[in-house]
Amino acid sequence: MPVFGALEAYHDDAARSAAMNMAIDEALLEMANIPSIRFYRWHSPALSFGYFGRFADVVDYAARRDLVRRWTGGGIVLHGDDLTYSIIVPRNDPVFAGSSMSIYENVHRALCEALSVIAKHADLLAVAAVCDRRTIQDRSVHSWEITGREINATVTGRRYNDCFANPVRADVLVDGRKVAGAAQRRTRAGLLHQGSIQQVDLVENFARHFAKELSENCCERRIDNELSDRAKEIAEKKYATQAWLRRR
Repeated sequence: MPVFGALEAYHDDAARSAAMNMAIDEALLEMANIPSIRFYRWHSPALSFGYFGRFADVVDYAARRDLVRRWTGGGIVLHGDDLTYSIIVPRNDPVFAGSSMSIYENVHRALCEALSVIAKHADLLAVAAVCDRRTIQDRSVHSWEITGREINATVTGRRYNDCFANPVRADVLVDGRKVAGAAQRRTRAGLLHQGSIQQVDLVENFARHFAKELSENCCERRIDNELSDRAKEIAEKKYATQAWLRRR
């Protein structure tokens, strides 16, 4: 079953800073009347980290990546080659009444179906599998390495916080490798779900396949001046400031 009865889809192809990408998501949460999905990329290599993350854990990337603290939770996500998306669920939509985990799972089931269209078999990570993975990681916590990625780390006394090295329940796996994860935030206005799809080859129109799996009633929209102006205001006062970036 589709997740949403109707869905507005924003295919945002403009090159944007990390701060502006986060601000547009927040502006959409303020202004959306029906569920929406926005697909976007980054004007330069970027790194986003969760609301509760520590700036000290990402400061070493500042010279080569555009850093931004997300409003949602979660760990460190590297951006540049990924397909990033946000989903807005307004408070007045029936889906909002569901639990955050049920929304997370349903969105990722739709993503698995979209991947099957391009001949990629994907699965959701189950609770038992999470426990098994954590047991294995605990035994080898001093020698994690992510081959072919920018991060090559030895963990010594603190939690390694790369989202794509640490799958959680209902993340999307292809051949046992995490290719999609997300983080959420609930407010009085609705729910913001921010996700990233990476480490998997996607066809050019994959975003439209994904949107169609989420809803059979999709309507494409553009970022208009009102939304853009509000996002610029949010970016200047929040996401682009050192106070926000270094708050923890």
